[in-house]
Amino acid sequence: MAETYDVVIIGGGPGGYNCAIRAGQLGLKVACIEMRGKLGGTCLNVGCIPSKALLHTSHLFSAAQNEFATLGIKTGKVELDLAQMMGQKDEAVEGLTKGVEFLLKKNKAEYIKGKGKILGKGKVEVALADGGTRVLETKNIVIATGSEPATLPGIEIDEERVVSNTGALSLKAVPKKLVLIGAGVIGLEMGSVWARLGSEVTVVEYLDRILPPADAEVAKEAERTFKKQGLAFKLGTKVTGIEKTKTKLKVAVEPAKGGAAETLDADIVIVAIGRKPYTEGLGLEAVGGKTDKRGVIEVTDHFKVADGVWAVGDCIPGPMLAHKAEDDGTAVAELIAGKAGHVNYDLVPSVVYTNPEIAWVGKNEEELKAAGVEYVKGKFPFMANSRARTNHETVGFVKILAEKGTDKILGAHMIGVGVGEMIAEVCVAMEFGASSEDIARTSHAHPTLSEAVRQAAMGVEGWTMQM
Repeated sequence: MAETYDVVIIGGGPGGYNCAIRAGQLGLKVACIEMRGKLGGTCLNVGCIPSKALLHTSHLFSAAQNEFATLGIKTGKVELDLAQMMGQKDEAVEGLTKGVEFLLKKNKAEYIKGKGKILGKGKVEVALADGGTRVLETKNIVIATGSEPATLPGIEIDEERVVSNTGALSLKAVPKKLVLIGAGVIGLEMGSVWARLGSEVTVVEYLDRILPPADAEVAKEAERTFKKQGLAFKLGTKVTGIEKTKTKLKVAVEPAKGGAAETLDADIVIVAIGRKPYTEGLGLEAVGGKTDKRGVIEVTDHFKVADGVWAVGDCIPGPMLAHKAEDDGTAVAELIAGKAGHVNYDLVPSVVYTNPEIAWVGKNEEELKAAGVEYVKGKFPFMANSRARTNHETVGFVKILAEKGTDKILGAHMIGVGVGEMIAEVCVAMEFGASSEDIARTSHAHPTLSEAVRQAAMGVEGWTMQM
């Protein structure tokens, strides 16, 4: 006989496992299906977590080579042990995946290894990883299948020489020449890692700027900084093909608006042009579910696909970010349990974990201008921040945008060391409908980098105090 559950979740990434944990906490009988063999999804296994491990260690390696001596620290010759670097990355991932599995068990959520498919209302079939199938009966189905790397037509990703973010996290040697297709978040993070470790990195971007979702002023500052770090950019350029020779890759590129073609030599090519929802073969048609041409599942504003069917995370509209998926999953579990559940997508922060970091939340200047919203901005450079000067980490600035007349904060945009942590302060302020003056009149410890946020808020009304 089929087993009966209150909730069956297809996908064990941030959206799925948070939904499972919260549903278990609320006393629901829940099962979470994951085909990867490990919980955590792309984020934990081949995305957010391993990339941060490499970003951190590659930054330490670069600092030891290039910065320690200026601080009076003599190290002698610094050598790279790439195998050990990859090993500690894998160790971190393994520990965290086991931690998620423990949390599911602790909250009485059953973890099923296999691939789930919807058979109809209240029925999910699982092709088990160790063979055979199971049919689960449930009052609610939650789709949390996440996303996968987007691909370019005519370019085959072999995860050896032409790689996605997955392969880029596990290269066995530092490539001498690396071509990176895409100047978005994933691309810039991976490019930063390998540039620090010694690669000659060329970034090819179809648009005429890097980081399309970011505030333009922040993106320009980031581009200048990355160029100083050794990254080369070919903006407004498209890749038309990759020829594989025995020892090299030849990447054919040409101007996006037309013009003379050229060829770039590479040892490794990373394709990082974004992600697409993983929704094929899910059985959506069995419950009347629909997707758009990109595969994004159509949902109501409360995550509903159909009666008793819900969807969360990267496979539905909204930013493709792990923390957004976590919030979606938690909200759906609460809705199923009869509680209120809502996620404010306008206040989901974005962070790029390069060095310096880049972070933003809310509207940027371009969006406000396009919408005809009058605003005032306050901006403060880290060069004028005491802690940043002391630490020799002065690149970047904090910018606060507030509505003219009401002073309500509309957005915040930052580039600098540690801004991925600092953005949370503005998220909380905006969630409570704060004005820039609310931040400006809130005491911040001195000397801290976070004082730059306060000073930028002061700048909205023109009373910034330097240093």
